Amino acid sequence: MPPPPLKSLKPERLNFKESFAALTYIPRFFKKIWEVNSALFLANIVGRLLAALLPVAMLWVGKMIIDEAVLQLNAETKSYQNLWLYLGLEFGLAIFSDLLTRLSGLTDGLLGDQYANASSVELIQKTSELNLAQLEDSEFYDKLERARQQTTRRIGLMSNVLNQAQDIIIIISLVAGLVFFEPWLLVLLVVSIVPTFINELRFSGSSYSLARSWTPERRELDYLRYAGASDITAKEVKLFGLAGYISDRFKDLSDRYYHANKKLSIQRTSWGILFNMIGTSAYYGAYVLILIQTVAGLITIGDLTFLSGSFKGLRNRLQGFFIRFTQITESALYLQDYFDFLDLKIEEENNVNVTPLPLKPESGFEFKNVGFKYPNTEKWVIRGINFKLNAGEKMAFVGENGAGKTTLIKLLLRFYDPDEGEILLDDINIKSFDRAAYQQYFGVIFQDFVKFELTVKENIAVGKIDEIENLERLETAAEKSLANQVIDELPAGLGHQLGRRFKNGVDLSGGQWQKIALARAYMKDAEVLILDEPTSALDARAEYEAFQRFISLTIGKTAVIISHRFSTVRMADRILVLKDGKVAEIGTHEELMANPQLYAELFELQAAGYQ
Repeated sequence: MPPPPLKSLKPERLNFKESFAALTYIPRFFKKIWEVNSALFLANIVGRLLAALLPVAMLWVGKMIIDEAVLQLNAETKSYQNLWLYLGLEFGLAIFSDLLTRLSGLTDGLLGDQYANASSVELIQKTSELNLAQLEDSEFYDKLERARQQTTRRIGLMSNVLNQAQDIIIIISLVAGLVFFEPWLLVLLVVSIVPTFINELRFSGSSYSLARSWTPERRELDYLRYAGASDITAKEVKLFGLAGYISDRFKDLSDRYYHANKKLSIQRTSWGILFNMIGTSAYYGAYVLILIQTVAGLITIGDLTFLSGSFKGLRNRLQGFFIRFTQITESALYLQDYFDFLDLKIEEENNVNVTPLPLKPESGFEFKNVGFKYPNTEKWVIRGINFKLNAGEKMAFVGENGAGKTTLIKLLLRFYDPDEGEILLDDINIKSFDRAAYQQYFGVIFQDFVKFELTVKENIAVGKIDEIENLERLETAAEKSLANQVIDELPAGLGHQLGRRFKNGVDLSGGQWQKIALARAYMKDAEVLILDEPTSALDARAEYEAFQRFISLTIGKTAVIISHRFSTVRMADRILVLKDGKVAEIGTHEELMANPQLYAELFELQAAGYQ
């Protein structure tokens, strides 16, 4: 007994208007392909145009061969000159047809590969342009998933559309031949292919609707597949015995989709069998008509071969045309997802007069009555925040989990804008600056920094990627963060591959990775540095030494530090204490300890743990 269907497994059937509307994206699609490689695209078109004229030509030459053979059979004086001429011509056409088919296949493959690469680059670039609010939205990920996973389908769409154009020319030429000999055959031709068209039209968009409505569950399946078979999760999966739970959950979810898809496939096949029987009957009715005319002497045996070949070719081409047409409309719906993603508006204000950024902070940053709620929520994460971060000052943010420390960092970096109040840099609202340029003002290392499975050199250079070949700068950044100690232990040094995904890659410890991440901050040498618990994997002594080095190496620079270790926090010039999204205290370590409130309480609790 199959499991009950999920709500999202009951997609709304797309109407014809929606399906046909998606075809408007095809010209834009081919414009993209032209931009990828216009010469190859032009060669493909020319090859297909020539190939489209060959079927009717070969049928006509075949007719001439049969008629000539019958003529010579009844002739008293045999002359094979014309027969060999026609045979040689058909042989040449066959070779030329094969050559053009292979050329089309080659150019399709090369164009497909180039376009797949170009579209993937476009997706990466578009994703980088979107703001954090969009990136953290689940609906956005559904759009990204549909855009990202349909690369192969888009390549197939290119071939289908080009084949469709080629078949139109072939169909016109074959229809002209039928009209010349027997116009009534066109009526039977229509009867033979209409059932196929009706069947394809009936189920047009159904597969797309199912796949689209099931996007969140597909993402869940991808995640379960990753969680159950990954070196990252392997330890926990083994330790907690999760393999059975994950595999059962995957099986349950995948079975639900299977049963929904199975029902759709059976319906489509069943109706296809019925309509194909009607079409086949009409085809053989036409065949009977041609045979009767041949036996009656109204047409020659050569005409018989031409007409039967033309009718069969036309029926197959038209059936393929309509089947391919519904495939194209369905693929165009996926194409619409791709372009809809590329057309996502970047939620950026249009400042007509962008204020130039100062070379370095003069007076510093100021939060004035700042309040913020994450999109689509009603809860204030922080509210009524007022404080000043002076230029050249090292300030630590302290508070219990969920107090709003990381949210303050996101607002300072303009990943989000406040819902209330304003943030100033040198008495200018930071909204007045170009967002991208403003964000380049900062060097940031987050607690959940990315461990790129690239070389050590690339992992450090991401701090300032345009300086990746500046060996002196790379080595200096590594020395400042003590990452040089890690690099010295690796056989290939800066060129060593990190991560187990690739050959000869090594997996670093948490502390080693954090030294690499700190090197990124030194690599950038930004005016404002933000460290959001980047050294939590280091032991207490190593973290203390790392922050001592950080403070001594960043004299004159503005910095924000988040850490749960008070031995580190007390090194800051001032400490901002957050509680329930509000500023509870602010001052130096000595000032806060002299006025026992939350900071002093947390400090004493941690100190007691070491006694």
